[in-house]
Amino acid sequence: MADLSVSSHLDGQLARLCEVAGADPAEPRTLLAGLLGPVGQRQLYEPPVWPSDISDDHTPVEFSIAFNEAEPPTLRVLGETLGSPPGPLANLAATRGFLDAYARGAGLSTTRLDSVRDLFATDDPQGEFTMWCSLVFRNGRRPELKVYLNPEARGVEQAPALVAEALRRLGLGASYRTLLEHGVRPGELGRGDRLTFFAVDLHDGPQARVKLYLTHHEAEVWDVTRAAGVVDGVDVAEIEEFCAVAGGGTRRFDGRPLVGSYTFTEGVDRPVGYSIYVPIRSYVTDDQEARDRVAALLVRYGFDTAGLDRAISAVTPRPLSEGVGLIAHVSLRLGAPRPGVTVYLSAEAYRVCPPRPRRVPVGREASPTPAGRTRRP
Repeated sequence: MADLSVSSHLDGQLARLCEVAGADPAEPRTLLAGLLGPVGQRQLYEPPVWPSDISDDHTPVEFSIAFNEAEPPTLRVLGETLGSPPGPLANLAATRGFLDAYARGAGLSTTRLDSVRDLFATDDPQGEFTMWCSLVFRNGRRPELKVYLNPEARGVEQAPALVAEALRRLGLGASYRTLLEHGVRPGELGRGDRLTFFAVDLHDGPQARVKLYLTHHEAEVWDVTRAAGVVDGVDVAEIEEFCAVAGGGTRRFDGRPLVGSYTFTEGVDRPVGYSIYVPIRSYVTDDQEARDRVAALLVRYGFDTAGLDRAISAVTPRPLSEGVGLIAHVSLRLGAPRPGVTVYLSAEAYRVCPPRPRRVPVGREASPTPAGRTRRP
């Protein structure tokens, strides 16, 4: 394992995950190599060149499998392109270079990204990242690409105004005002409730989205169901049950925080879709326990657990009881455009986190994640 390069390790995982999703691996593997850049040639025995916040061991890539109604699973790759040498501005420049090269060749639209790009640009970026990319691979379709920007790039206190201006430029200001009025705990904006990711799809199709992620620190399930109620048609009882199963009955999520995301489209005065993300790795003893909880959720929503087990095997051969963090998050997607369940898998290129002693109460450990971030796009 230590003799492999970062690229070889991740490329093998991606190829096997493509089989699970029924996707041709040729273009995904090429895109992954471009996304990684020079860091892909480093050996795994070398320490991470940059403390990427995408994963606990600083691997700059995370995989996810989205289980959808009436269609095959979707494979996603979240990645951070690193500069040489890496740093906030160098990483941003490297990511822009990857985007520009791929967008030109694939005919992607950067119109909406270009209209807000300057708002997130600063000579002194704050926070844990500047720009991340998500590659999306669906059976029988061309790859799609989404960009994540950091609302706190100019500082935590500037995030609400920055997001307000970005959504105003995109014609989505009314939806944002509704979210702030009804989705944020009173007095907690920029404190317990943080605006942590601003995501833009790089196409102009009818299902193109803008998504805003709201992280709820030290939140109870009731806080999340209240926030989800901003979206018409969301069954808050389903969210409560989902959090109960994924969190093992946890009521107050005082380890890694819960995250909600909102989907915005033009012409309406409130968000049209909602997802809840549970950082399951903070509320289990090991990955076997995480797998069993996720399997129970998949069955609840009518999905076969065989796809989950195949995806896990594609990423690692290790016994699940020998580590924790492989299954990082699990999310429930409600509303437009594709309801379903998504499972997030760590690449574990650099290390496997040991399981927690069972005597430690689940969900009460201190979070190793920096207080301002949560790693959930």
